[in-house]
Amino acid sequence: MDSNVFIHPAVEMSEGDGVDVHRLFPVSSKMMNYDPFVLWDNFNLGPDRGFPTHPHRGFEAITYMFTGSLEHKDNLGNQSRVTAGGAQRFTAGRGLEHSEMPDSEVDSNGIQLWINLAKSKKTIDPDYQQVDEENIPQFDIEGGHIRVIVGDESPVKLHTAVRYLRVNLDSAARLSENVPEGFRGFIYILNGKLKVNKETVNEREAYFFEKIKELDIEALTESHFMLCMGLPHGEPIRQYGPFVD
Repeated sequence: MDSNVFIHPAVEMSEGDGVDVHRLFPVSSKMMNYDPFVLWDNFNLGPDRGFPTHPHRGFEAITYMFTGSLEHKDNLGNQSRVTAGGAQRFTAGRGLEHSEMPDSEVDSNGIQLWINLAKSKKTIDPDYQQVDEENIPQFDIEGGHIRVIVGDESPVKLHTAVRYLRVNLDSAARLSENVPEGFRGFIYILNGKLKVNKETVNEREAYFFEKIKELDIEALTESHFMLCMGLPHGEPIRQYGPFVD
């Protein structure tokens, strides 16, 4: 395997008030983060579980929903509910308190991704944005489709250069994606099996990459996955629970 890539599995654990997650990072001293990314949780919340009010600072987070819904309330006065196919983004900056509680009747499943803020932006004002499914751009490709959660085409805005996609491919379909200079990232498989640059990647695993120019992706079975890449800050990531200093 190329020294600039590796495959790492998600670890199943519990978080918040009884929330089941498959976590890519942080999970151990060998996989604490992947600059500029701090945390990746593929979560499943039952109707009676969730994340009661808690504080954050020093980073941004995107919650993207596959099923169910999640209500965000914060001390800025924001209160809104994101449903399947939509995204919520909060910028904690110098400090934010919020809660995230699920649909009261069905399970809610999605991804929460934390992105570090550069040192120069750690104390910016907190902010919040919601983008519903109909405003997340979708593009049909041969044998599948792509939703752009973060990128030039998307209204979701961050303080770090990031491209974040949700991809569905039919069996034997292919996707070629350019990697901007200096970017690093990962492909996380929700369902299915992929061959990425000749490496086989299974469900609940991620293919991490850097210092490559292109991703050649082939679906070995019908597959549903996330592709996330960004420009590192090149600064230490110091996470203390809900704070990233």
